[in-house]
Amino acid sequence: MADFVAFARMNGLGNKILVVDMRGRADRVTPEAAIALAADAETTFDQIMAIHDPKADGTDAFIDILNCDGSKAQACGNGTRCVVQALAAETGKKAFAFQTVAGILNAVEHEDGTISVDMGRPVFEWDRIPLAEEFFDTRRIELQIGPIDDPVLHSPSAMSMGNPHAVFWVDRDVMSYDLARFGPLLENHPIFPERANITLAEVTSRSSMTTRTWERGAGLTLACGSAACAAAVSAARTGRTERKVAVTVASSPNRGTLDIEWRESDDHVIMTGPAEWEWSGTVDPVTGTWRRDEAESGAAAL
Repeated sequence: MADFVAFARMNGLGNKILVVDMRGRADRVTPEAAIALAADAETTFDQIMAIHDPKADGTDAFIDILNCDGSKAQACGNGTRCVVQALAAETGKKAFAFQTVAGILNAVEHEDGTISVDMGRPVFEWDRIPLAEEFFDTRRIELQIGPIDDPVLHSPSAMSMGNPHAVFWVDRDVMSYDLARFGPLLENHPIFPERANITLAEVTSRSSMTTRTWERGAGLTLACGSAACAAAVSAARTGRTERKVAVTVASSPNRGTLDIEWRESDDHVIMTGPAEWEWSGTVDPVTGTWRRDEAESGAAAL
């Protein structure tokens, strides 16, 4: 008989998230289970956030993150907000510390229901992003799509938010670009030995911008929190904006904005935004076989 665990279907600004409760178990959600869940129209997702028992002192949980292709992800800001909402509903706590493969993430749920996640310090060194070639200044690297004398996209800013990002600056609607065609080429470009998240960013003021992202291992997504952070930091780093901006995700414009602050005091990136519970169920973490709860509480608790 399948060994089922609790899970919740949630979203962070449209970013489709499955939060899976693996506490009390030694095994992991398998890549095969992730691929099976992603292939089902009812459970299709961008990231799985699997909650495990804490490994480090002073943390509340270890979070294992999987993309819809079964690969591992180092960071997922929108998914982290979903985990916070779920655990806050379960425990009554408001502040959490999570361990991930990218490091420790601290997060807090506010009285208005929004959630702030400390995404840590951005990384700009070429070999730590990582890039396959040395670039002294990663605010602008040599990479383009299209004719050499009239490229469609060119000269992105590169950095890491625990996962690699390339941000291409555009001066018109980000939805007008064929990111579904360019995204896979750029994600898998040889310059990115670990692949990369590809973001189009249009700066609309000194304190606002619009983004659209092709997410590494997930493809076109309605939202990507770490990409919004990367775009906001890169905009400030290149003098396009101040260090605090409101990011509208073009693929999900009616779900609100992400407020990103690249804090001057310690260079940490603070991302604040909503999370939304949709429904809950149970799932076999080995095979991906699942069933939906018959009576749903309408709350985010697992």
